[in-house]
Amino acid sequence: MPLTDIAIRKAKPKKKPYKLSDFGGLYILVKPNGSKLWRWKYRIDGKENVYSIGKYPTVSIVETRVERDAARMLVKQGIHPAHDRQSQKVAQVEDNANNFVAVSRGWIEQRKPKWTPHYLRQIEKVLADDVYPYIGNLPMRSITAAHLLAIIKRVEKRGAATVAILIRQWCGAIFRYAASHLLADADPAAMLKGAIDKPKVKHHQPLTKKDIPRFITALESYAGYRSTVIALKLLMLTFVRPVELRAAEWKEFDLDLAEWHIPPEHMKMREAHIVPLSKQAIELL
Repeated sequence: MPLTDIAIRKAKPKKKPYKLSDFGGLYILVKPNGSKLWRWKYRIDGKENVYSIGKYPTVSIVETRVERDAARMLVKQGIHPAHDRQSQKVAQVEDNANNFVAVSRGWIEQRKPKWTPHYLRQIEKVLADDVYPYIGNLPMRSITAAHLLAIIKRVEKRGAATVAILIRQWCGAIFRYAASHLLADADPAAMLKGAIDKPKVKHHQPLTKKDIPRFITALESYAGYRSTVIALKLLMLTFVRPVELRAAEWKEFDLDLAEWHIPPEHMKMREAHIVPLSKQAIELL
């Protein structure tokens, strides 16, 4: 006859442990100290084993029977329930250690040799300000698309849609990195593509043919720093990015060969670049 709560509560301790049987190999072991422990008896390879499910009433009758049924499925596969539970505990400990902050730092460490210092600072600041406070301590496998959607919508709401899109892209890269190291099973950010409308980018208007002579004339009469005038002229003569010119060092220039050797760390694509120098550029330098 199946056990009831009343029958279990009425069971009094004795000098020696004794059993109250439920059904399907399940029983309660009543100890002399009064504790009542759920046990399930099963066989694997003809050998009898006992699985400890928990303590009554912390684990109820219904919960115990559900656990017994799950354990029975494992036994059918030749798996000891206690071994499976221990494996799950180890996996959970590993998951807790592999939270979003830890994994994202691993991704950054791997990728940063290919980034400019400015881009590295941008990623670290955005993650620290907008992502870590909400999912930083969560295990990677527990983070869902809903978590990420709430983050990017929060950023979009403050008027930073471009940053929200970058967060989705960076989180996607972090999850792909995690999956490649068996720390995640999927990329929840992939489902959020299109969740944020990309703002229309308005580029600075280029100078027309008529504008260029007027700009150069105005530049010659500029009363500010002479270095600013030289820099603007060099930009027109070399077609480099402003950041590459600002970060330039004298050791990069070979005026005899009329070449400017820009090192990889100053280039967006992290590849060395050689810029031929015209006579006008050399004169300015």
